[in-house]
Amino acid sequence: MSLTQISYFVAVAEEQHVGRAAQRLHVSQPPVTRQIRQLEDELGTRLFDRTPRGVRLLPAGERFLAHARAILAEVDAARRAVAESLSKDMSDGACLLKHVPIAMRGQPS
Repeated sequence: MSLTQISYFVAVAEEQHVGRAAQRLHVSQPPVTRQIRQLEDELGTRLFDRTPRGVRLLPAGERFLAHARAILAEVDAARRAVAESLSKDMSDGACLLKHVPIAMRGQPS
């Protein structure tokens, strides 16, 4: 299961339409459909009922949606924490040497 599959699943669930979800994600529709099918195959159950007007969540999809949103929220929180840590390190000067060109290292000022 990948973060791409989870984010595509959440977008389709919220939009209730694969095409609109694809537009929201700035991708074409076939990759969204493929990722959803792969996710369903991995989970061993259908998550959506496909209708002529879009999709609707099946009970398994409804249960998975809360978990999928929580996973994406945790990943976002982890990214923010790392970014804040890097920002703090930079303001403390801890990462300053990383950004000095190699040719300059060890050279007298």
